Amino acid sequence: MKTPRITLFIIAHNEEAKIAKCILSAKGLVHEVVVVNGLSKDRTAAICQELGAQVFDRGFDGFTNQKNFALSKVTSEWALNLDADETLSPELKEEIAHVTQNTEFDGFDIPFCNYFLGKKMRFSGLNKEKHLRLVRTQKARYVGGLVHEGLEVKGKIGQLKKPINHYSYDTIETYFRKFNKYTSLAAEQMYQNGRRFSLCFLLVTLPFEFFKRYVLKWGILDGMRGFLWASFSTFYVLVKYAKLWQLQEQNEK
Repeated sequence: MKTPRITLFIIAHNEEAKIAKCILSAKGLVHEVVVVNGLSKDRTAAICQELGAQVFDRGFDGFTNQKNFALSKVTSEWALNLDADETLSPELKEEIAHVTQNTEFDGFDIPFCNYFLGKKMRFSGLNKEKHLRLVRTQKARYVGGLVHEGLEVKGKIGQLKKPINHYSYDTIETYFRKFNKYTSLAAEQMYQNGRRFSLCFLLVTLPFEFFKRYVLKWGILDGMRGFLWASFSTFYVLVKYAKLWQLQEQNEK
């Protein structure tokens, strides 16, 4: 039975170092590639065009809006979403080709194999991660706000077994380059949702955040990377709430 048409869609900003690997990993499976370029200042758009992708330039106004725009450009029955720092494993490509041929499901959760600072994370809460990434185009849409978007599907959701490889942060510098943007978006979203800063809440949350990731989720078994992941994740929470406090100070005087 012939595999139905599948489109890979990606939103990207300044991803010239990784996006070619992402697109090439889907070669032989997808019939078209749609890239929404968030006005990159590097060669992201040019690289995508060289690889045959359709590129749409669009200023970033939140992950939900950006991904819904990308999804609107998909012409295939099935849509597959990857971030620029993710790739399909060969085994996953075979699994996707098989399950989309004749299925009762309208979307599939896909497990993730996460890499941090160049090495696979086996614990730290990252070993059981999965996301809805493969959907019937006409039954899917993104919901959410500026950050933490979710893919919603009208229909049944199945589970795939083979992973997406996620090469999240190759260096500490790369982590903190994105850190500022994400904490700002998260703080703005919380403020829009009516959340307000509480020092007491923060004092309780921070130690538990570290304990949860390093002990309860066995980050200690990931060695130095597990310690750094737990520490950085805790610092993320601190900065996110500090920025929320700053927004209150600026807007509610």
